[in-house]
Amino acid sequence: MSTTHDPRAWVYAALLTLERESLRSADTHLLRLAFPGFPDIAFYFKDEASHPSGSLKHRLARSLYLYALCNGRLREGQAVVDASSGSTAISEAWFARLLGLRFTAVMPASTAPGKIRELRRLDAQCDLVEDPACIPDRIAAHIAEGACFLDQFGLAERATDWRGNNNIAESIIHQLAREAHAEPTWIVCGAGTGGTSATIGRYLRYRRLPTRLCVAEPTGAAFAEGWRSRDRSACATRSTLIEGIGRAQVEPCFLFDVVDAVEEVDDAASIAGAWLLRDRTGYRYGGSSGTNLVACLRLAARMRAAGQGGAIVSLLCDRGERYEQTLFDPAWLATHGIDLTPWRARLQACIVAGGFPANDVV
Repeated sequence: MSTTHDPRAWVYAALLTLERESLRSADTHLLRLAFPGFPDIAFYFKDEASHPSGSLKHRLARSLYLYALCNGRLREGQAVVDASSGSTAISEAWFARLLGLRFTAVMPASTAPGKIRELRRLDAQCDLVEDPACIPDRIAAHIAEGACFLDQFGLAERATDWRGNNNIAESIIHQLAREAHAEPTWIVCGAGTGGTSATIGRYLRYRRLPTRLCVAEPTGAAFAEGWRSRDRSACATRSTLIEGIGRAQVEPCFLFDVVDAVEEVDDAASIAGAWLLRDRTGYRYGGSSGTNLVACLRLAARMRAAGQGGAIVSLLCDRGERYEQTLFDPAWLATHGIDLTPWRARLQACIVAGGFPANDVV
């Protein structure tokens, strides 16, 4: 990318590079899965793992770079930094390489090894932090050295154009246009930064659609705790093994009022859900995709019990290959006391018979 004495020349060239990348990128597939226990309910899963950087965070990363460029915060040759447990960082590193910029991910040392390897393959620096409470200090140090802080947790809901511009919500509704249920009963997503739920919730209202939004959340995580009371100071009451969602505190981009329901899912159920997705699709997806699946099945069980039909749409968030040494490793599961056998049997029975046991349909 050529340079001139006018700093805007590089910014405009960078914006053109991002626009070209967007035009080259096909939309992600909306997969339909049929579950025999729910003959009147159509299940759709948007395969966001098929983005070039391997996750739904590809959209967010592009938006964060656009936001930084258009607000004058990112200049030629400047280092870039963000805090991420993996997938956002990988997408940000992918775009940094596209733009010829140096990227550093400040992340917990416990992040899945597959994600760390992928970041390094993209020439990113991994600043691994043993105590997550120290991450803000590490970010501040990078900013003091001149880095542009992309700030996914602070800017996700405003960096994305929620009215349209092929955001994820507009894409879903467009892809359903010729389906029997063009306006789904539910859309289900997780809450990491809160950007995806904010975008979908706003778009549904903007388009005046009857579709409701459900956030699938690890049990006891901050979004669930805060959503119930609308308390922005709420913190998680339990930790989680599911990377990318289940924040310890309410993030600035969490918008409670555009969310109609929250489904809390235990880690073992989420991981069993990821294994079930592998069995049903032939591909591996991460733990947050499993969380989404379990929430979808709970919503479907309630719809079926009420004699309702319709459609439920959710997201396949990132590639499961990133978790070969964690969620898909029996030894790692045993180390963390996770026994998938009961939940795998329960979920399989659900898709065949069409209902959760009473204590799971909360």
